Amino acid sequence: MYWTLELASYLEDAPWPATRDELVDYSIRSGAPLEVIENLQALDEENELYEGIEDIWPDYPRKDDFFFNEDEY
Repeated sequence: MYWTLELASYLEDAPWPATRDELVDYSIRSGAPLEVIENLQALDEENELYEGIEDIWPDYPRKDDFFFNEDEY
């Protein structure tokens, strides 16, 4: 299982909190790439409730991780 920012972006509008099966269903309905669906199916806990992408991909970069100053633009 691997995640990239592009793959994770398909889950930004997912109905959080959600179970693995709900996320797989959402990914299929929203037209996410096959890699997203395969990554979700590889999750161990079928009935675990995931609160956000950070629960699935702990290294997901947050807005604070970037050094871009929005006030300048």
